[in-house]
Amino acid sequence: MPALSLIVFDVNETLSDLEPMAQRFADIGLPAQLAATWFAQVLRDGFALAAAGSSGTFAAIGEGVLHSMFATHAPDRNADAAVQHVLDGFSSLHVHPDVPTGVRALAASGLRLVTLTNGATSVAEALLTNAGVRDQFERLLSVEDAGRWKPAPEPYAYAARECDVPPAEMLLVAVHPWDIDGAARAACRPPGSTGPEPRRTRRTSPNRTSPSPASTTWRTNSPGTSPSTTDAQAAARRVQLLPALRDGR
Repeated sequence: MPALSLIVFDVNETLSDLEPMAQRFADIGLPAQLAATWFAQVLRDGFALAAAGSSGTFAAIGEGVLHSMFATHAPDRNADAAVQHVLDGFSSLHVHPDVPTGVRALAASGLRLVTLTNGATSVAEALLTNAGVRDQFERLLSVEDAGRWKPAPEPYAYAARECDVPPAEMLLVAVHPWDIDGAARAACRPPGSTGPEPRRTRRTSPNRTSPSPASTTWRTNSPGTSPSTTDAQAAARRVQLLPALRDGR
C-alpha cells in the first residue's frame, strides 16, 4: 500500500461543535432539539439530490428545510429573519477542544492536511481561523466545486485531483460512518484500527449513527476512561498512530 501523504478532514461535526446551534433555534422560538432534526434533514435532502445526480448548496437546502419547519411549528411567523439567524450560526461555531492539538501534531509530522465539506468553504475558513489553525491546512475544499455531495464518489475524486495525489494516499477523517464508507468506495485509503472499537462521549443526534467497525472517528475514548481525559488521550492516540499510518500499516 502506498505511504499516506494527505489527510482530508470533514468539517461539520468532525471539526466543528454543532451543539450551539440548538440555542439558535431557541432564539427564534423553535424547540432547541429541532436543531439536530434540521441538520439530519439537510443531510437527507443533500444525499437525495446526489443520488439523483444533482446537487445544491448547504445554505439553500438548509434554508428550505427551515422554512418547512416554520410552516409546521410557527405558521403565523415571518420566517425570513429567523432563518437567516440560524444559518448565520455556522459562522460563529468553534472547533472541538482536541482539534488544535491533533491538527498541529499531524501537520508537524509532515502530512498534508485539507478539508472537504458538504458546506461552504467560507464556514471552514472562519472556523479554522478562529481556532488559530488555518495555517495548518493546505486547502479548504467543498462539494460545491465537485458537483455532488459526499458520500457520492465525485467529491473524493475531486479532492484527490486538486491535491494531486492518488486516492490510495488519501485518508478521510470524519465522525460520520457514511462519509468513511463513501471515501472507501472511492478507493481512498481504508481507515486503520486504534484498538477496541471507539464509543462516543458526546450526545448523539439522529444523523450520527453508532460507528461501524470500519469507521474512523475523530474523538474516541476507551472503555473505562472518563470524559474529562478523552481529548488528551485521543490526541495522544493519534500521534502514536502516525508512524504506522505513514508506513502504510
